[in-house]
Amino acid sequence: MSKTRKVIIMGAAGRDFHNFNVCFRNDPSYRVVAFTAFQIPNIAGRTYPAELAGPHYPEGIPIHDESELPALVRRHEIDEVVFAYSDVPHLEVMHRAALVDSLGADFKLMGSGNTAIKSSKPVISVCAVRTGCGKSQTTRALAALLRDRGKKVAIVRHPMPYGDLAAQRCQRFETVEDLDRHQCTNEEREEYETHIEEGHLVFAGVDYEEILRAAESEADVVIWDGGNNDTSFYRSDLHIVVADPHRAGHEVSYYPGETNLRMADVVVINKVDTATKEGIEEVEANARALCPEARIIRADSVVAVEDEKTIEGKRVLVVEDGPTLTHGEMSYGAGHVAARRWGAGEIVDPRPYAVGSIKKAFEDYDHLSDVLPALGYGDQQVRELEETINSVPCDLVLVGTPFNISRVLKSERPMLKVTYSMAPEVVGELEKLVDSVIGS
Repeated sequence: MSKTRKVIIMGAAGRDFHNFNVCFRNDPSYRVVAFTAFQIPNIAGRTYPAELAGPHYPEGIPIHDESELPALVRRHEIDEVVFAYSDVPHLEVMHRAALVDSLGADFKLMGSGNTAIKSSKPVISVCAVRTGCGKSQTTRALAALLRDRGKKVAIVRHPMPYGDLAAQRCQRFETVEDLDRHQCTNEEREEYETHIEEGHLVFAGVDYEEILRAAESEADVVIWDGGNNDTSFYRSDLHIVVADPHRAGHEVSYYPGETNLRMADVVVINKVDTATKEGIEEVEANARALCPEARIIRADSVVAVEDEKTIEGKRVLVVEDGPTLTHGEMSYGAGHVAARRWGAGEIVDPRPYAVGSIKKAFEDYDHLSDVLPALGYGDQQVRELEETINSVPCDLVLVGTPFNISRVLKSERPMLKVTYSMAPEVVGELEKLVDSVIGS
């Protein structure tokens, strides 16, 4: 008889749990000894609970910081290390592969064929080559078109289970109050709130087969709203991949963004209204080389505010979507675009006023200067974000994060929300895609 293979799954509280649930949970030929955590704070030190891990793991599975990986491999004589998180440069993935190889274990990447679940309903997946390309605005546009055609949509969002994992097994969001009930972080609110306000159901959590079955019971079409440039957890009838010409070249140099690109039925080159001609052409050339049969759509990311004159001449603090700035590596977002477009007198550098974990974030992500990431992975960080905002000497707080940040903190200065939406250059292109899936 072959021996049971001992496994560690390297993750960030998302793809790692999904791969375990789908491929390892009920397979006695493997023993998952531990998860390791990276990218997201406050994940290490917890346990993947027994009620999620299944009968083979009555004590659950410990989650360690990734820095402990070498010691764990040696201590437990690990056979196989599975890499299961995303938005990572190819070179960094191979550095981890070399480390695991040097420790005597196999290094493994799991393909979508083994990890994507089949749905009984049509599935449109919206993925990307990097964090912050514009997946959610693309999802919103598709959901609106489906609603206009009389279809009920369930949006299933890539996991962000940063709280009680057992309680977050299968989450359903229909109202803004549901965000409070589930104790959502800022990062979750950024992704869920606008969908909810536009009248669409959102599902998320930990067990994505259970989540899919719940979504199928209430919807005609499922939209996978991908996160962190991960591949879809579901088999797609239409796989849309969003690329960003502001980061031209990243579509072929990040994992698994390049995988997404190679699988694409449609490539949306977003933000063409603010990108350079060279950046747009580089992304399109790479797309045509890697996925020659994919349809390519160029789209604007349309930035808007309620009162443009409010910005003119003001000292402005720009608050942006957190993950886009941090591991997405963008140095600005929609808020910064709005500040420049409508004549802010000064964009105030928030770094001298940052406190606690917000100050640490600026140290960790030193490409940031005159924007403040709306980080909020817990109550303490939300309080530190609030203190930072209120310490910055400004006339106006220009908010480029998608959710209503005033629901979680109080600003001592006026706040102005910046919105952004995806608009294809050629009218009717999205409509054709939607109709190809629903058969109209």
